[in-house]
Amino acid sequence: MQILNSAAPYNLFGLEDQSYEKAKFVVLPVPYDSTMSYGSGSRDGPDAIIRASRHIELYSEELGFSPADAGIYTLEQLEPDVSGPEAMVKRIAREVSIIIDDGKVPLLLGGEHTVALGAVMAIANAGDDFSVLHFDAHSDSREEFMNSKYSHACVMARIRDMCKSTYSVGVRSIDEQGYSKYSKDILYMKDMRSMSDKMIAESISKHVKKNVYITIDLDVLDPSEMPSVGTPEPGGMRYTSLINILSGVLKGRKLIGADISELAPIPGIRAPDYLAAKLAYELVGMATLGTRK
Repeated sequence: MQILNSAAPYNLFGLEDQSYEKAKFVVLPVPYDSTMSYGSGSRDGPDAIIRASRHIELYSEELGFSPADAGIYTLEQLEPDVSGPEAMVKRIAREVSIIIDDGKVPLLLGGEHTVALGAVMAIANAGDDFSVLHFDAHSDSREEFMNSKYSHACVMARIRDMCKSTYSVGVRSIDEQGYSKYSKDILYMKDMRSMSDKMIAESISKHVKKNVYITIDLDVLDPSEMPSVGTPEPGGMRYTSLINILSGVLKGRKLIGADISELAPIPGIRAPDYLAAKLAYELVGMATLGTRK
């Protein structure tokens, strides 16, 4: 039986001897959930992911190496800006811009899905030619929600203002206007059910550029595997499928940033927290795979 490493350093994956200078990936925890409209609690997501991650074996049997060897550095949690969501998005963008300017790959831990806006804003301001690949149960395509254009329900609408190449995967909840306007850039869950993981990855690959930012709202997963989200939509993806699809898409592509958002921990239920942490580690590994010597 594995001994739980509760004495490990408080950083993502409990790594000893962190070095910002040597790190390829920089983790930015963002405990923010001020625009949540149903279940709240995702502000506790970053802490839950970090605590669970300290019990993960650093060697990945899926990949055949230790992704931690690429260098991972965890920053202090970013304090929320209480003046409003737009101000918070800009605060995130400033922090991510520093990470990018230092030649590193940002990995954000939400918090609500709005955290993705700040990361994409920073990358767009850097002038990169890139796509945003969006995994989510919801289209997040509303122009405004609850009197805010920066609500978690407007994430993809705002991202499309900054990046013209976007593709959403796993969607199974969308408003009528969004359905008629954005369906060409969405792979719906109803269509994915008749496709293999390989077919899905190949389909996605036709829509995303070599440089890709990946934003993952954990409610893309089925509530049987991921109940700890604000809006648990039935009929979702399986974790193994998500991993297979990410692996297929990232072959030959460069991950320029990512976020894992919307984990709202449920007291006494550890599996979702651990799943989110494992997903973060496998994502780092898949992004590293193509650059290993």
